[in-house]
Amino acid sequence: IHAIIHHQTENFAAGMPTDLAFKTAGRQAIFRFLEKERGEGWWGSEAMAGYYAEHAEGANFFNWVQVHPLMPAVTDGQYPFDHAGIGETSLMLALCPEAVDAGRFADNTGWYTATAKDASAELGQKGVAMILEHLRGILAA
Repeated sequence: IHAIIHHQTENFAAGMPTDLAFKTAGRQAIFRFLEKERGEGWWGSEAMAGYYAEHAEGANFFNWVQVHPLMPAVTDGQYPFDHAGIGETSLMLALCPEAVDAGRFADNTGWYTATAKDASAELGQKGVAMILEHLRGILAA
C-alpha cells in the first residue's frame, strides 16, 4: 500500500505530522492483521526466529504500507513548493483550471499566497511531469 502525501513534506525524512500519522496508522493496521492471522504473541513465537535475518535481507512486513512525498526533495529548487502560491496554483491551472479564480489573487494577504498571481499552466505542466516521473519510479520499485 502506498500513501502519497503532498503537504508537510519539507522535513519528510525526519517526519512531519501528516506522514507520521499515515505511517503509524499503517503499522497499526499491519500489526492487527498479523495478530489476527498469527495469534496473540506472534511476535515472540518460534516462527519469528528468523525475523532479524530476514529483515536485514529486506523482508519487513512493516514496509507493506509505505508513505511517500508527492514531490521528492530532489525537486527542491527545480519546482516551487508552497501552499497556494505559484507552485500549487500552477499545478491547479494545469490539472483543473476551472477551480482557480484568478480574480481573487488580489485578495491574497498571506505571505504564502503572494506568488499565486505568477502561476501558469505551463509551470504546472512541468510540475506534473516531475510528479509523474517520481510516482512511476516509486510504484515500479
